Amino acid sequence: MRLVALLAPVLLLAACSAAPASVPAPAEPGKFAVQEVADGLEHGWDVAFLPDGSLLVPQRPGKLALIRDGRKTDVRADFSDVLVRGEGGLMGLVLAADFAASREFTTCQTHQENGRAVDVRLVTWRLADDGASAAKVRDLLTGLPVNPSGRHSGCRPTLAPDGALLVGTGDTARSTVAQDRHSLGGKVLRIDAKTGEPLPGNPFLSSADPNERRIYTYGHRNVQGVAIRPGTGQVVTSEHGPAFDDEVNLLRPGGNYGWDPSKDGTDASYDESVPMTDTTRFPDAVRPLWTTGQITEATSGDAFLTGKQWGANEGALVVVALKGQKLLLLHLDAAAKVTGVTLPAEFNDKFGRLRAARSGPDGSLYVTTSNGSNDKVLRVTPS
Repeated sequence: MRLVALLAPVLLLAACSAAPASVPAPAEPGKFAVQEVADGLEHGWDVAFLPDGSLLVPQRPGKLALIRDGRKTDVRADFSDVLVRGEGGLMGLVLAADFAASREFTTCQTHQENGRAVDVRLVTWRLADDGASAAKVRDLLTGLPVNPSGRHSGCRPTLAPDGALLVGTGDTARSTVAQDRHSLGGKVLRIDAKTGEPLPGNPFLSSADPNERRIYTYGHRNVQGVAIRPGTGQVVTSEHGPAFDDEVNLLRPGGNYGWDPSKDGTDASYDESVPMTDTTRFPDAVRPLWTTGQITEATSGDAFLTGKQWGANEGALVVVALKGQKLLLLHLDAAAKVTGVTLPAEFNDKFGRLRAARSGPDGSLYVTTSNGSNDKVLRVTPS
């Protein structure tokens, strides 16, 4: 393992179009230490933390790794039905709340039959006691739309403190999906983590359509990160924009987030020149907390920094970027308004494309790279 500890100067991202015109940065952002926990991965998509301190890492080509004491081993599991194409494959992963007893975890994955793209689905697995293999338990939820190319597949699951499973999905690059409340694409879903069924309190629970009953928010392009702010219940997502306006959003139950490349159903061509949040067509659309403005960083995972060891950065939202190859810290007030943005130099173009960001049980931040070869899991702590 190697340790990288560099000075972290404060930078203000100029493209914060959803933030105030002049956003102050925190006075003492601190330094960060970056430790390479494991390498030899291929598009590590997520990180889950087992009770014994091991890590479980899904890889987009349909592979699952167990990392224990700095050593990576492959977990035997039948991922032969995973559609590995473009942005699709084995994606997000979340442990069951009762994992210590059940050994269950759930993955998001694109599904194929005889080479034909069928759907994106949530699949629940059981990890063997020795961690050497995993067996499929059930399909938790099927029927999420899929693009045969794999484009805009989503798919990030996060378990809320109340036990709800929140799942960010992609719109499959089809023009009408995000605004269609009968489709599970371009949404954040809120479902029972054991059954996949809609949960009490969902905003469209009176609908006759079970898909609509599962929807928490809609009008999204391609949700890549779902993070829950500790102690508040606030759910904050990160989302890919087209050539502009990657977004960070605060979820409001039943909220429409305004992505509509169909232009009210008048254009079947997937017109990506429309606004990410189209307040002309949808005056009540929920405005983003923050955007990248006229550029795209391809924001992916997000997580909150927890614990007093982070000093001035405690409670900041981490957002990592693929195209931008950087880590951003968004500092939020109690209402989740962005009050400052910093770019720690330890990550700026140092590790390539960054995919997942998850906060570990001890408050350390874990980040995966997604360069396609010799990808890594990184542990980030204050220095």
